[in-house]
Amino acid sequence: MGKKAIQFGSGNIGRGFVAEFLHQSGYEVVFIDVVQQIIDSLSQSESYQVTEVSDDGESTKTITNYRAISSKTHEPEVVKEIATADVVTCAVGPNILKFIAPVIAKGIDSREGDKPLAVIACENAINATDTLRGFIEEHLDKSRLDSLPKRARFANSAIDRIVPTQPENAGLNVRIESFYEWVVEQTPFGEYGHPDISAIHWVDHLEPYIERKLFTVNTGHATAAYFGYNAGKKTIHESLADKDIHKAVHDALDETAALIVAKHGISKEEQKGYVDTIVKRISNHYLEDVVERVGRAPLRKLSRKERFIGPAAQLAERGLKFDALLGSLEKALLFQNVEGDEESVELAKILKEKSAAEATLQLTGLESDHKLYLPVLKLVEKVQSESK
Repeated sequence: MGKKAIQFGSGNIGRGFVAEFLHQSGYEVVFIDVVQQIIDSLSQSESYQVTEVSDDGESTKTITNYRAISSKTHEPEVVKEIATADVVTCAVGPNILKFIAPVIAKGIDSREGDKPLAVIACENAINATDTLRGFIEEHLDKSRLDSLPKRARFANSAIDRIVPTQPENAGLNVRIESFYEWVVEQTPFGEYGHPDISAIHWVDHLEPYIERKLFTVNTGHATAAYFGYNAGKKTIHESLADKDIHKAVHDALDETAALIVAKHGISKEEQKGYVDTIVKRISNHYLEDVVERVGRAPLRKLSRKERFIGPAAQLAERGLKFDALLGSLEKALLFQNVEGDEESVELAKILKEKSAAEATLQLTGLESDHKLYLPVLKLVEKVQSESK
Protein backbone atom coordinates (compact mmCIF):
# COMPACT_ATOMS: atom_id res chain seq x y z
CA MET A 1 0.00 0.00 0.00
CA GLY A 2 1.38 3.41 -0.97
CA LYS A 3 1.80 6.45 1.24
CA LYS A 4 -1.27 8.63 1.73
CA ALA A 5 -1.59 12.22 2.94
CA ILE A 6 -4.80 14.08 3.79
CA GLN A 7 -4.65 17.79 2.93
CA PHE A 8 -7.38 19.97 4.44
CA GLY A 9 -7.77 23.05 2.27
CA SER A 10 -7.38 22.94 -1.49
CA GLY A 11 -6.65 26.60 -2.04
CA ASN A 12 -3.45 28.01 -3.51
CA ILE A 13 -1.29 27.12 -0.48
CA GLY A 14 -2.81 23.65 -0.21
CA ARG A 15 -2.37 22.87 -3.92
CA GLY A 16 0.69 24.96 -4.66
CA PHE A 17 2.84 24.43 -1.58
CA VAL A 18 1.84 21.49 0.58
CA ALA A 19 0.48 19.12 -2.07
CA GLU A 20 3.40 19.83 -4.41
CA PHE A 21 5.89 18.56 -1.86
CA LEU A 22 3.74 15.67 -0.69
CA HIS A 23 3.43 14.59 -4.32
CA GLN A 24 7.17 15.03 -4.80
CA SER A 25 7.76 12.62 -1.89
CA GLY A 26 5.50 9.94 -3.34
CA TYR A 27 2.28 10.49 -1.39
CA GLU A 28 -1.19 10.14 -2.79
CA VAL A 29 -2.87 13.39 -1.74
CA VAL A 30 -6.51 13.41 -0.67
CA PHE A 31 -7.81 16.99 -0.66
CA ILE A 32 -10.56 17.75 1.85
CA ASP A 33 -12.63 20.91 1.40
CA VAL A 34 -16.15 22.29 1.73
CA VAL A 35 -16.21 24.31 -1.50
CA GLN A 36 -17.99 22.03 -3.94
CA GLN A 37 -16.73 23.86 -7.01
CA ILE A 38 -13.10 23.17 -6.23
CA ILE A 39 -13.88 19.59 -5.17
CA ASP A 40 -15.56 19.05 -8.54
CA SER A 41 -12.67 20.64 -10.43
CA LEU A 42 -10.09 18.45 -8.71
CA SER A 43 -12.23 15.34 -9.19
CA GLN A 44 -12.64 16.03 -12.89
CA SER A 45 -8.96 16.79 -13.55
CA GLU A 46 -6.17 14.23 -13.57
CA SER A 47 -3.49 16.88 -13.04
CA TYR A 48 -2.76 20.56 -12.49
CA GLN A 49 0.38 22.66 -12.77
CA VAL A 50 2.46 24.57 -10.26
CA THR A 51 4.59 27.28 -11.85
CA GLU A 52 7.51 28.45 -9.73
CA VAL A 53 8.58 32.05 -10.35
CA SER A 54 11.91 33.72 -9.60
CA ASP A 55 14.28 36.34 -11.00
CA ASP A 56 15.79 33.53 -13.07
CA GLY A 57 12.50 32.82 -14.82
CA GLU A 58 9.82 30.16 -14.46
CA SER A 59 9.64 26.39 -14.13
CA THR A 60 6.50 24.27 -14.14
CA LYS A 61 5.71 21.02 -12.34
CA THR A 62 2.73 18.76 -12.96
CA ILE A 63 0.88 17.42 -9.91
CA THR A 64 -0.95 14.08 -10.21
CA ASN A 65 -2.07 11.21 -7.96
CA TYR A 66 -4.69 13.04 -5.95
CA ARG A 67 -8.36 12.80 -5.06
CA ALA A 68 -10.83 15.26 -3.54
CA ILE A 69 -13.64 14.75 -1.03
CA SER A 70 -16.14 17.17 0.52
CA SER A 71 -16.18 17.01 4.31
CA LYS A 72 -19.53 18.79 4.15
CA THR A 73 -21.35 16.09 2.18
CA HIS A 74 -19.18 12.98 2.61
CA GLU A 75 -17.89 13.10 6.18
CA PRO A 76 -17.91 9.28 6.72
CA GLU A 77 -15.58 8.90 3.73
CA VAL A 78 -13.24 11.53 5.14
CA VAL A 79 -13.14 9.71 8.48
CA LYS A 80 -12.18 6.46 6.72
CA GLU A 81 -9.44 8.20 4.76
CA ILE A 82 -7.94 9.70 7.93
CA ALA A 83 -8.14 6.34 9.66
CA THR A 84 -5.82 4.84 7.03
CA ALA A 85 -3.56 7.83 6.23
CA ASP A 86 0.07 8.43 7.10
CA VAL A 87 -0.10 12.22 7.34
CA VAL A 88 -2.71 14.95 7.85
CA THR A 89 -1.76 18.48 6.84
CA CYS A 90 -3.87 21.61 6.58
CA ALA A 91 -3.75 25.07 5.05
CA VAL A 92 -7.16 26.49 5.88
CA GLY A 93 -6.37 29.62 7.90
CA PRO A 94 -5.97 29.73 11.70
CA ASN A 95 -9.62 30.68 12.26
CA ILE A 96 -10.86 27.54 10.49
CA LEU A 97 -8.90 25.01 12.58
CA LYS A 98 -11.79 24.54 15.01
CA PHE A 99 -14.07 23.56 12.15
CA ILE A 100 -11.85 20.81 10.74
CA ALA A 101 -11.00 19.38 14.17
CA PRO A 102 -14.18 17.27 14.71
CA VAL A 103 -13.75 15.13 11.59
CA ILE A 104 -10.01 14.70 12.25
CA ALA A 105 -10.87 13.57 15.78
CA LYS A 106 -13.28 10.95 14.39
CA GLY A 107 -10.60 9.73 12.02
CA ILE A 108 -8.03 9.46 14.80
CA ASP A 109 -10.48 7.60 17.05
CA SER A 110 -11.07 5.14 14.22
CA ARG A 111 -7.41 4.34 13.66
CA GLU A 112 -5.91 0.92 14.09
CA GLY A 113 -2.39 -0.22 13.39
CA ASP A 114 1.12 0.21 14.65
CA LYS A 115 2.07 3.71 13.49
CA PRO A 116 0.41 6.95 14.62
CA LEU A 117 -0.92 9.57 12.23
CA ALA A 118 1.39 12.58 11.71
CA VAL A 119 -0.56 15.84 12.06
CA ILE A 120 1.11 19.01 10.77
CA ALA A 121 -0.74 22.33 10.49
CA CYS A 122 0.73 24.56 7.77
CA GLU A 123 -0.63 27.95 8.82
CA ASN A 124 0.80 31.45 9.21
CA ALA A 125 0.45 31.31 12.99
CA ILE A 126 2.66 30.36 15.92
CA ASN A 127 2.18 26.75 17.11
CA ALA A 128 -0.87 26.20 14.92
CA THR A 129 -0.62 22.43 15.32
CA ASP A 130 -0.91 22.82 19.09
CA THR A 131 -4.02 24.92 18.52
CA LEU A 132 -5.48 22.28 16.21
CA ARG A 133 -4.63 19.54 18.71
CA GLY A 134 -6.53 21.40 21.42
CA PHE A 135 -9.64 21.53 19.25
CA ILE A 136 -9.24 17.87 18.27
CA GLU A 137 -8.96 16.71 21.88
CA GLU A 138 -12.28 18.41 22.67
CA HIS A 139 -13.94 15.93 20.28
CA LEU A 140 -12.03 12.76 21.15
CA ASP A 141 -13.28 9.86 23.22
CA LYS A 142 -12.15 11.03 26.68
CA SER A 143 -11.55 7.50 27.88
CA ARG A 144 -8.86 7.10 25.21
CA LEU A 145 -6.93 10.36 25.61
CA ASP A 146 -4.11 8.60 27.45
CA SER A 147 -3.53 6.37 24.44
CA LEU A 148 -3.73 9.22 21.90
CA PRO A 149 0.06 9.19 21.22
CA LYS A 150 -0.33 5.68 19.81
CA ARG A 151 -2.82 6.96 17.24
CA ALA A 152 -1.54 10.47 16.45
CA ARG A 153 1.52 12.66 16.86
CA PHE A 154 1.32 16.44 16.49
CA ALA A 155 4.19 18.59 15.20
CA ASN A 156 4.29 22.37 14.84
CA SER A 157 5.67 23.87 11.66
CA ALA A 158 6.81 27.12 10.10
CA ILE A 159 6.09 27.68 6.43
CA ASP A 160 7.44 30.38 4.15
CA ARG A 161 6.47 30.74 0.51
CA ILE A 162 4.77 33.63 -1.24
CA VAL A 163 1.67 32.87 -3.28
CA PRO A 164 0.88 36.03 -5.26
CA THR A 165 -2.36 37.15 -6.84
CA GLN A 166 -3.26 34.48 -9.39
CA PRO A 167 -3.94 35.14 -13.09
CA GLU A 168 -7.58 35.20 -14.13
CA ASN A 169 -8.96 31.88 -15.33
CA ALA A 170 -6.00 29.99 -13.83
CA GLY A 171 -8.31 27.20 -12.71
CA LEU A 172 -6.44 24.69 -10.56
CA ASN A 173 -3.02 25.87 -11.71
CA VAL A 174 -0.98 27.88 -9.23
CA ARG A 175 1.78 30.46 -9.69
CA ILE A 176 4.07 30.50 -6.68
CA GLU A 177 7.45 31.80 -5.56
CA SER A 178 10.29 29.35 -6.20
CA PHE A 179 11.84 30.02 -2.77
CA TYR A 180 10.35 28.05 0.11
CA GLU A 181 11.07 27.03 3.68
CA TRP A 182 9.12 24.33 5.53
CA VAL A 183 10.47 23.68 9.01
CA VAL A 184 8.86 21.10 11.31
CA GLU A 185 9.74 19.89 14.79
CA GLN A 186 10.80 16.24 14.82
CA THR A 187 10.80 15.49 18.55
CA PRO A 188 7.05 14.69 18.81
CA PHE A 189 7.49 11.63 16.60
CA GLY A 190 9.83 9.96 19.07
CA GLU A 191 10.61 6.31 18.42
CA TYR A 192 8.38 6.22 15.33
CA GLY A 193 10.46 8.70 13.38
CA HIS A 194 9.16 11.61 11.33
CA PRO A 195 7.31 11.19 8.02
CA ASP A 196 9.35 10.93 4.85
CA ILE A 197 8.77 14.36 3.25
CA SER A 198 11.94 15.53 1.53
CA ALA A 199 11.06 19.24 1.40
CA ILE A 200 10.81 19.53 5.20
CA HIS A 201 13.72 20.74 7.32
CA TRP A 202 13.33 18.79 10.56
CA VAL A 203 14.50 20.49 13.78
CA ASP A 204 14.44 19.85 17.52
CA HIS A 205 13.50 23.40 18.52
CA LEU A 206 11.08 25.28 16.28
CA GLU A 207 10.48 28.59 18.05
CA PRO A 208 13.51 30.43 16.58
CA TYR A 209 12.40 29.49 13.06
CA ILE A 210 8.77 30.40 13.70
CA GLU A 211 9.53 33.81 15.18
CA ARG A 212 12.25 34.64 12.68
CA LYS A 213 9.88 33.88 9.82
CA LEU A 214 6.76 35.52 11.29
CA PHE A 215 8.58 38.63 12.52
CA THR A 216 10.59 39.08 9.31
CA VAL A 217 8.66 37.74 6.32
CA ASN A 218 5.16 38.46 7.62
CA THR A 219 6.05 41.72 9.35
CA GLY A 220 7.90 43.00 6.30
CA HIS A 221 5.27 41.85 3.80
CA ALA A 222 2.39 43.37 5.79
CA THR A 223 4.28 46.61 6.42
CA ALA A 224 4.85 47.02 2.68
CA ALA A 225 1.18 46.23 2.01
CA TYR A 226 -0.29 48.65 4.54
CA PHE A 227 2.08 51.51 3.69
CA GLY A 228 1.50 50.80 0.01
CA TYR A 229 -2.28 50.70 0.38
CA ASN A 230 -2.34 54.03 2.18
CA ALA A 231 -0.05 55.53 -0.47
CA GLY A 232 -2.25 54.36 -3.34
CA LYS A 233 0.17 51.71 -4.60
CA LYS A 234 -1.12 48.66 -6.46
CA THR A 235 1.49 45.96 -5.80
CA ILE A 236 4.12 45.10 -3.19
CA HIS A 237 6.80 45.58 -5.84
CA GLU A 238 5.52 49.09 -6.57
CA SER A 239 5.36 49.83 -2.84
CA LEU A 240 8.95 48.79 -2.21
CA ALA A 241 10.14 50.80 -5.21
CA ASP A 242 9.06 53.87 -3.19
CA LYS A 243 12.11 54.91 -1.14
CA ASP A 244 10.02 56.01 1.86
CA ILE A 245 8.10 52.73 2.04
CA HIS A 246 11.31 50.76 1.45
CA LYS A 247 12.85 52.57 4.43
CA ALA A 248 9.76 51.96 6.58
CA VAL A 249 9.99 48.22 5.90
CA HIS A 250 13.71 48.11 6.70
CA ASP A 251 13.18 50.18 9.86
CA ALA A 252 10.52 47.75 11.10
CA LEU A 253 12.72 44.75 10.30
CA ASP A 254 15.71 46.37 12.03
CA GLU A 255 13.60 46.33 15.19
CA THR A 256 12.43 42.74 14.80
CA ALA A 257 16.01 41.74 13.99
CA ALA A 258 17.13 43.18 17.32
CA LEU A 259 14.60 40.90 19.04
CA ILE A 260 15.61 37.80 17.06
CA VAL A 261 19.29 38.38 17.81
CA ALA A 262 18.71 39.04 21.52
CA LYS A 263 16.25 36.21 22.08
CA HIS A 264 17.48 33.39 19.88
CA GLY A 265 21.22 33.96 19.71
CA ILE A 266 21.27 34.37 15.95
CA SER A 267 24.16 36.62 14.93
CA LYS A 268 23.53 40.15 13.68
CA GLU A 269 25.24 39.28 10.41
CA GLU A 270 23.08 36.19 9.81
CA GLN A 271 19.85 38.03 10.60
CA LYS A 272 20.84 40.98 8.40
CA GLY A 273 21.45 38.57 5.53
CA TYR A 274 18.06 36.98 6.17
CA VAL A 275 16.33 40.40 6.19
CA ASP A 276 18.04 41.42 2.95
CA THR A 277 16.95 38.15 1.33
CA ILE A 278 13.35 38.63 2.48
CA VAL A 279 13.12 42.22 1.21
CA LYS A 280 14.52 41.11 -2.13
CA ARG A 281 11.98 38.28 -2.30
CA ILE A 282 8.92 40.38 -1.56
CA SER A 283 10.19 43.03 -4.00
CA ASN A 284 10.14 40.51 -6.86
CA HIS A 285 8.15 42.11 -9.69
CA TYR A 286 7.45 38.68 -11.20
CA LEU A 287 5.12 37.93 -8.29
CA GLU A 288 2.83 40.92 -8.94
CA ASP A 289 1.42 40.71 -5.43
CA VAL A 290 -1.50 43.10 -4.87
CA VAL A 291 -1.45 45.13 -1.63
CA GLU A 292 -5.10 44.35 -0.81
CA ARG A 293 -4.40 40.61 -0.94
CA VAL A 294 -1.39 40.84 1.35
CA GLY A 295 -3.15 43.22 3.73
CA ARG A 296 -6.40 41.28 4.01
CA ALA A 297 -7.62 39.97 7.40
CA PRO A 298 -6.22 42.89 9.45
CA LEU A 299 -7.93 41.78 12.67
CA ARG A 300 -5.82 38.63 12.77
CA LYS A 301 -2.68 40.53 11.84
CA LEU A 302 -3.26 43.06 14.62
CA SER A 303 -3.72 40.39 17.31
CA ARG A 304 -1.56 39.77 20.36
CA LYS A 305 0.95 37.22 19.07
CA GLU A 306 0.99 38.29 15.45
CA ARG A 307 3.47 40.19 13.27
CA PHE A 308 3.22 43.67 14.82
CA ILE A 309 2.07 43.40 18.43
CA GLY A 310 3.99 40.16 18.99
CA PRO A 311 7.49 41.53 18.38
CA ALA A 312 6.71 45.05 19.63
CA ALA A 313 5.49 43.65 22.96
CA GLN A 314 8.63 41.59 23.41
CA LEU A 315 10.83 44.54 22.44
CA ALA A 316 9.02 46.73 24.99
CA GLU A 317 9.55 44.09 27.67
CA ARG A 318 13.28 44.12 26.91
CA GLY A 319 13.50 47.91 26.87
CA LEU A 320 14.32 47.94 23.16
CA LYS A 321 13.09 50.29 20.42
CA PHE A 322 9.72 49.59 18.72
CA ASP A 323 8.85 52.96 17.09
CA ALA A 324 8.93 51.67 13.50
CA LEU A 325 6.59 48.81 14.37
CA LEU A 326 4.15 51.37 15.74
CA GLY A 327 4.33 53.05 12.33
CA SER A 328 3.40 49.75 10.68
CA LEU A 329 0.61 49.29 13.20
CA GLU A 330 -0.83 52.73 12.42
CA LYS A 331 -0.99 51.94 8.70
CA ALA A 332 -2.64 48.59 9.49
CA LEU A 333 -5.31 50.37 11.55
CA LEU A 334 -6.10 52.48 8.48
CA PHE A 335 -6.78 49.40 6.33
CA GLN A 336 -10.55 49.86 6.65
CA ASN A 337 -13.59 49.03 4.51
CA VAL A 338 -11.57 47.37 1.78
CA GLU A 339 -13.76 45.75 -0.84
CA GLY A 340 -13.96 41.99 -0.43
CA ASP A 341 -12.36 41.93 3.03
CA GLU A 342 -14.82 41.45 5.88
CA GLU A 343 -12.22 41.98 8.60
CA SER A 344 -11.35 45.43 7.28
CA VAL A 345 -15.04 46.34 7.52
CA GLU A 346 -15.17 45.00 11.08
CA LEU A 347 -12.00 46.94 11.92
CA ALA A 348 -13.64 50.19 10.80
CA LYS A 349 -16.70 49.37 12.88
CA ILE A 350 -14.66 48.66 16.02
CA LEU A 351 -12.67 51.88 15.70
CA LYS A 352 -15.86 53.88 15.11
CA GLU A 353 -18.06 52.38 17.82
CA LYS A 354 -15.64 51.48 20.63
CA SER A 355 -13.67 53.68 22.99
CA ALA A 356 -9.92 53.75 22.45
CA ALA A 357 -9.40 51.50 25.46
CA GLU A 358 -12.05 49.00 24.33
CA ALA A 359 -10.70 48.97 20.77
CA THR A 360 -7.13 48.51 21.95
CA LEU A 361 -8.08 45.53 24.08
CA GLN A 362 -10.29 43.94 21.43
CA LEU A 363 -7.83 44.42 18.57
CA THR A 364 -4.49 43.74 20.25
CA GLY A 365 -5.25 41.77 23.41
CA LEU A 366 -2.67 43.89 25.26
CA GLU A 367 -2.92 43.98 29.03
CA SER A 368 -3.44 47.50 30.42
CA ASP A 369 -0.29 47.20 32.56
CA HIS A 370 1.93 46.12 29.66
CA LYS A 371 4.72 48.48 28.60
CA LEU A 372 3.36 48.55 25.05
CA TYR A 373 -0.22 49.33 26.06
CA LEU A 374 -0.06 53.13 26.42
CA PRO A 375 1.84 53.74 23.14
CA VAL A 376 -0.69 51.58 21.29
CA LEU A 377 -3.64 53.22 23.07
CA LYS A 378 -2.38 56.66 21.98
CA LEU A 379 -2.02 55.37 18.43
CA VAL A 380 -5.59 54.05 18.43
CA GLU A 381 -6.81 57.40 19.76
CA LYS A 382 -4.94 59.17 16.95
CA VAL A 383 -6.44 56.96 14.24
CA GLN A 384 -9.91 57.37 15.71
CA SER A 385 -9.64 61.16 15.87
CA GLU A 386 -8.34 61.40 12.31
CA SER A 387 -11.16 59.17 11.04
CA LYS A 388 -13.90 61.43 12.35
